[in-house]
Amino acid sequence: MDAVVLAGGYATRLWPITKNRPKMFLPIGDSTVIDQIFEELEDDDRIEDVYVSTNERFAEDFQRHLAESEFDKPVLSIEDTAEEDEKFGVVGALAQLVDREGVDDDLLVIAGDNLISFDISDFIDFFARKGEPTLAAYDVGSKELAKSYGLVDLEGDQIVDFQEKPDDPNSTLVSIACYAFTADTLDALDEYLVNDNNPDEPGWFVQWLQHRQPVYAYTFDDAWFDIGTPESYLDAVAWHLNGDNRIAEDATIENTSVGENVHVMSGAELVDSNVDSSIIFPDASLHGADIRDSIIDRETDLHNLDLAGALIGAHTEIRNGD
Repeated sequence: MDAVVLAGGYATRLWPITKNRPKMFLPIGDSTVIDQIFEELEDDDRIEDVYVSTNERFAEDFQRHLAESEFDKPVLSIEDTAEEDEKFGVVGALAQLVDREGVDDDLLVIAGDNLISFDISDFIDFFARKGEPTLAAYDVGSKELAKSYGLVDLEGDQIVDFQEKPDDPNSTLVSIACYAFTADTLDALDEYLVNDNNPDEPGWFVQWLQHRQPVYAYTFDDAWFDIGTPESYLDAVAWHLNGDNRIAEDATIENTSVGENVHVMSGAELVDSNVDSSIIFPDASLHGADIRDSIIDRETDLHNLDLAGALIGAHTEIRNGD
């Protein structure tokens, strides 16, 4: 079995934090979102090749990241795009990768920005038992949230209806970006695309496929985060920290109150400040600041600011009243 880790997005909703870095490299504790996926795929002997599907713009970032990692399986497979408006869509990019890399085995497809609470090996076990295309499904608990995803209707474990981004969802069980396709299903990608079906989201392909053959859902509880917005990234970090905070040993904390779910990274300096539910990247400097629910990128210099829900890009200097 092979695997594809989808890492081709531009994460515009997280700009400026992700303007010059892939969102998959955003830290979660001591690791990153995508490294947690790589680690599980590395440890599962059933997975042979791991293709990291990214774009030309971030290709060098991934080459450097993989060269510095301890993973042996991941290799880059680069889309011929450098800007958001050039994207083929996820299904289109997946079909191109299958053709480009000559993939002819069962295939696991997972988004590199998915923070999931289940073991990928358990998902593969479920897929192996069913022997049919399989997706992972999660109850988001809100019909408003469900509008943004593919809605899954089940009889037992089998999908009997699938609606991509419904306007009026009748449940809250949605598909997340984790799929397993049998080798013979991969041929259907070209058939799907040649008939002018939607190339953007895998859910549209699953909706089409579900009418042609059995498709199953692996449901799980606990937690799942689709890290595509500042709010979802902060929520993911908060879930990981579980009410605690994480402060690098070489960070400077002077006369500063550090609340819950705060991650302060290496070399950061917090003086005469209050910080709560926020992420402070390496070598950022905060003096006389009150920071809540915010992401402060590396090597920023903030003085005498009161910020809530802020995204401050790298190398920014803002001094209020100096």
